[in-house]
Order: sequence, then structure tokens, then C-alpha cells
Amino acid sequence: MSKTILIVEAPFYKDLTDALVDGAIEAIEAAGYAYERVDVPGVLEIPTAIGYAAESGREYLGYVALGVVIRGETTHYDTVCAESARGIMDLGVQRGLAVGNGIQTVENHDQAWARCNKSDKNKGGGAAKACLRLIEIRKQMSGAVT
Repeated sequence: MSKTILIVEAPFYKDLTDALVDGAIEAIEAAGYAYERVDVPGVLEIPTAIGYAAESGREYLGYVALGVVIRGETTHYDTVCAESARGIMDLGVQRGLAVGNGIQTVENHDQAWARCNKSDKNKGGGAAKACLRLIEIRKQMSGAVT
């Protein structure tokens, strides 16, 4: 089986998302995995794209979801945050996919930069590491004897 991780990114805030991707790529490569990238219009489309990829016949071991949602003046923020997280959780729980959720939901650009930069909180790297850990757990559980 291929050792490839799919990074699904929503580059609405391209500079911030690029920083998340940099952290994710560094973690993926450090673990000895390859990666592919695909971008979608917004974070609400990330779960759908992961679902398509899982059904595509390509052998992705896991997925890393990356994007940034910054609170605005309307309640749209709450919907986007909750529904993208629910969609990603459903992929993991219902379909058994290893998905690292690196979608940053923040109040402002300063919070976003702190979370996206590799030199600070490195949430892109954290999402990739979560995906990689889920892959390992899945391997352990599939070989478990009852």
C-alpha cells in the first residue's frame, strides 16, 4: 500500500493556509510519508473532498484538513466551524478514515498567525502528526487478536 497522505486545504486565507501546509509537509516528510495536495473553495468543502478521495480508488493512508476561519460580523462563522468539524469527525468515526483536523477557528488574524506559523503553535504540523498517529492506531487495532 502507498505511504501517501492527502492534504486537503481551503486557501481562503492563502498566506495562513500556506503556513499550515508548510508545517504539515514537514511532519509528513519527517515520518517518511509522501503527500499529495488538493485545494477546495472553503473549509465546508473539505469533508466532501476527503470523502471523494477515499472513494477514488487511490491508496491514501490518511488525510490532513487545513484551513482558517476567522470570526466575522455574522453567525456564518459558527455554522462553518461546527459543520466542518462535524463532517471531519463523521469521516473518522463512521468511515474509519485517519483525518487530522487542522482547521483553525479563530477570532482574528493575530490568533491565526500564532496557530499557523511553524515557529509558534504549528497547528499544521500538529494535524499531520494526529493523522499519522491515527494511521498507527488503525494498524495496531487491525492486527489485534481478541
